Amino acid sequence: MKHTYSKIEKLKSKILIEKLFDEGKSVKIFPLRLIFLETEFNEPIKIKCGVSVAKRNFKNAVDRNRVKRLIREAYRLNKSAYFNNIATQYAFMILYIGNEKPTFEQTDKSMRKLLEKFVEGVSEEKK
Repeated sequence: MKHTYSKIEKLKSKILIEKLFDEGKSVKIFPLRLIFLETEFNEPIKIKCGVSVAKRNFKNAVDRNRVKRLIREAYRLNKSAYFNNIATQYAFMILYIGNEKPTFEQTDKSMRKLLEKFVEGVSEEKK
């Protein structure tokens, strides 16, 4: 898996996002929460991912966008380490639930823990 986050990998379908929040399962490592749902895409891609930061926690759009950029970059750098051996397709939504501006190091560390917890949970579920 490449270290990219291209347009095809972004979760944009409103129907799929609603289904994700209704039927999806979640994993939480503060300050990140991952909601995931096993699904099928027409594209030959394993995971589609979206990122969200609550307006209630960050009033300024500049701050929300900064946090989203940090989360996307941490995801982009770490996804290949965790999802190379995954066979099924998933839809992800990563939510930032903290209320303080994070540094990249904090975000990266939390993202690694979150993805590890997801992979462990999915592997236990499949057994």
